[in-house]
Amino acid sequence: MIINFTHQGKTYQADLSQPIDISIPLNEGIQNPACYWADDVNFEVIKSGDFIGDVKQGGSVNHKKVTLTPHGNGTHTETYGHISSDENATIHNLLKEYHCLAELITIEPASVENGDRLLTIDSFNEKRRYSTEAMIIRTLPNDQQKLSKKYSGTNPPYLDAKIAEELNQTGVRHLLVDLPSVDREVDGGKLSAHNAFWGSGSSIRKECTITELIYVDNKIDDGLYLLNLQTLNIVLDASPSRPVIYKLELY
Repeated sequence: MIINFTHQGKTYQADLSQPIDISIPLNEGIQNPACYWADDVNFEVIKSGDFIGDVKQGGSVNHKKVTLTPHGNGTHTETYGHISSDENATIHNLLKEYHCLAELITIEPASVENGDRLLTIDSFNEKRRYSTEAMIIRTLPNDQQKLSKKYSGTNPPYLDAKIAEELNQTGVRHLLVDLPSVDREVDGGKLSAHNAFWGSGSSIRKECTITELIYVDNKIDDGLYLLNLQTLNIVLDASPSRPVIYKLELY
């Protein structure tokens, strides 16, 4: 299925039969990325009396309970409710548009004076080319270890808050990264990049989201894409998610 759409005076074409999934599948157990000391994902067979929800064990259907931590177990999308006491700041209430133009860029974190690895504003500005509603950032090195990496206690790379501030000022509504967080793992609760991206007080950007722990294969080129941001319809500040992108051609 081919679609055409116009953005800022240019018409693009996308082939919806060629999706590029940039989420990480959720597996049972340890075969998932994990951060912030989250427990492993657990799939539990439902049992009640003579009923067993597992065909392999003789049940008529498969019926399981899934236990997971959205912020800690894999690709997830979060609202400003992640850093707010506002009970209405949920995925269900705030994420209403699911398609937008996105730019994919690749950045190698730089080592800074305190030993941290930082995505700098200079490296970001060197790579950014377009005005889009979404920004997708792939970091280097980029290998399949990201599909199951255990980040807790490792002080992973993170964003210079100036990047988040610039995204705010230039109207980017959706930020997607392959890191466990846009902020330092332990930062004393400052959450500088989160706050800079969403804003604060009366200027908070309620319609905006941050998606973390994506995985963009090396074979995918930097450039413009159509983004389809899929989440659960859940009354929570974050949801497991499945961002899918489509290559674009000028029409």
